[in-house]
Amino acid sequence: MLGDYAEQMENQDSSGEGKWWGNKQLQQINGFWFMPLAIPGVQRVLAEFNPRPNDVILASFPKTGTTWLKALLYSIINPSSLDSLVKHNPHDLVPFLELRVFNEGSEPYVMPPPDAKTKIFGTHIPYQLLGKTFESSGCRVVYVSRNPKDTLNSLWHFVNKWKVAEEEAWGLEEAVEKFCQGIIPYGSYYEHVLGYKMASLKNPNKVFFVTYEELKNDPKTHVKKLAEFLGSPFAEEDNKVEEIVKSCSFEVLSNHEVNKSEHSRTVATMTIDSKALFREATVGDHKKYLSDESIKRIDTLTNEKFHNSGIAYAFN
Repeated sequence: MLGDYAEQMENQDSSGEGKWWGNKQLQQINGFWFMPLAIPGVQRVLAEFNPRPNDVILASFPKTGTTWLKALLYSIINPSSLDSLVKHNPHDLVPFLELRVFNEGSEPYVMPPPDAKTKIFGTHIPYQLLGKTFESSGCRVVYVSRNPKDTLNSLWHFVNKWKVAEEEAWGLEEAVEKFCQGIIPYGSYYEHVLGYKMASLKNPNKVFFVTYEELKNDPKTHVKKLAEFLGSPFAEEDNKVEEIVKSCSFEVLSNHEVNKSEHSRTVATMTIDSKALFREATVGDHKKYLSDESIKRIDTLTNEKFHNSGIAYAFN
């Protein structure tokens, strides 16, 4: 479901490049946009990744709750290793396929034990590109989605914490324009979300679709559902669920020294401090930053894109 890319095509040149932030370019793979330095890793994943049936893939569009979900999934699958979250950033425990595992020269990550029955990886690659790999392997996929306005707002804040933004900030009006056009890393947001949503409806035993808002509203219930989906249900009397939810909360994770550090790391080929990965993501935070006009524009687009999908994000 690649959708209608006519508007994007108006904003790209003949080489398949589109500007998303000042003069910074993105390049396309099958209709989706990627930062040029990320493309070799993406191509290697598409060509070489061969997951095992027991593997778990956390898929997401950028800035939709990925860090939190990485911590939760790691804890659900390794409930006796919660202390690992004290020592390691969640992105080191659950590495991105395209940015770490298949990216030559990337920073090292925490290798799972050789005899580990389940390995967990993260990815921002759309289902439209990776779906056949998932389906043929039988691995399980967890996808987290988030209200598009909060997603955009969080992405805008995140990008402006990159070292390169010290020279030229990403303007909010430009961010809104490019988000609506779909010319942002891993975009279009709408096609990205729909790809995984449709896959979850087609094969709910293999693709688990959850929203950030659902998790925020009732984390214990959804941790239990995730554990059941992953084949590791908790016993009714087990207090592990509450322990996991607390250990993976923003308040706890953000206060670990490893996550408060100003140690520079490479994320999506851009340099950023570790502490910048933790920003409390309040539902509806976009209202503090987006203009009424921008909110109306995104709501209209969301209603148009999602009206037949069962994703109730319009006007929230």
